[in-house]
Amino acid sequence: QVQLVESGGGLVQPGGSLKLSCAASGSLFSIYAMGWYRQAPGKERELVARITNNGSRNYAGSVKDRFTISRDNAKRTVYLQMNSLKPEDTAVYYCNRDSRPPVWGQGTQVTVSS
Repeated sequence: QVQLVESGGGLVQPGGSLKLSCAASGSLFSIYAMGWYRQAPGKERELVARITNNGSRNYAGSVKDRFTISRDNAKRTVYLQMNSLKPEDTAVYYCNRDSRPPVWGQGTQVTVSS
C-alpha cells in the first residue's frame, strides 16, 4: 500500500516562504508523475504544480514564477518551494501520485496571514 505523507505547512506572513515535502512509501516512485494540489475553504481542489517522471514541470498561472516543484527519486520525495506567499495561497495542500487509481496524501495546512 503506497502512502504519501506531506510536511512543512504552517503559518507564514505575506511575502514569506515555505517548503512542502511529500515522502512516498513503496517502490516505483520514479515512474510516476507527481503533483501538488490545494483546496481552500468553500472552493474546489485545484492543481498547483506537477512534475513528470522525466522532470517536466507545469504550474497553475496563479503560482507561476513564485512556486517551484522538484523531486528526489532516491529519497522518494517531491517538494514544493513556495515564495512570495499571498493570503490567497491559504489552503490545505495535498500531494498526489498521478496513477490509476490516484494516490493522495492527508494534506498539510498553509496559512498566509499577518
